[in-house]
Amino acid sequence: MIKVLFICHGNICRSTLAESVFTHKVNSLGLAHNFEIDSFATSREEIGNPPHYGTVNKLREEHIPLVPHHAKQITWKDYERADYIIGMDTANIRNLNRMLKNDPDGKVYKFLSFAGSGRDIADPWYTGDFEATYRDVVEGCNGFLAYLRREGKI
Repeated sequence: MIKVLFICHGNICRSTLAESVFTHKVNSLGLAHNFEIDSFATSREEIGNPPHYGTVNKLREEHIPLVPHHAKQITWKDYERADYIIGMDTANIRNLNRMLKNDPDGKVYKFLSFAGSGRDIADPWYTGDFEATYRDVVEGCNGFLAYLRREGKI
């Protein structure tokens, strides 16, 4: 079982979008039995809140089921049980490294690095552009799946 955690600042926009998109992709490919997928925040600001309406609307528009979710902050215990901890941007990676003792087990990755890019996934909380964020999340999901195939994990 591959344990994947998607991370963003508040856990209501990007990471929940990634969790739902990646879950949908692995289900569609018949690979759900290989994965445990979740999402978390680096901050405490949105704890307990549901996904942002822009995330919900974009998933509905794309006919992708929303994984039931309320925002939560990542902990050391989450780190210990994870195989991949995937941050959406440079600030997420910096905060994860600070929170998780500089990632001693090498589990923290920037999402678009799996797609061959160093770009950040822009936060639609600020940009309002859920379409661009969705495109980047899909690119990251496809790149991550390709990486796992190359590594012989799926």
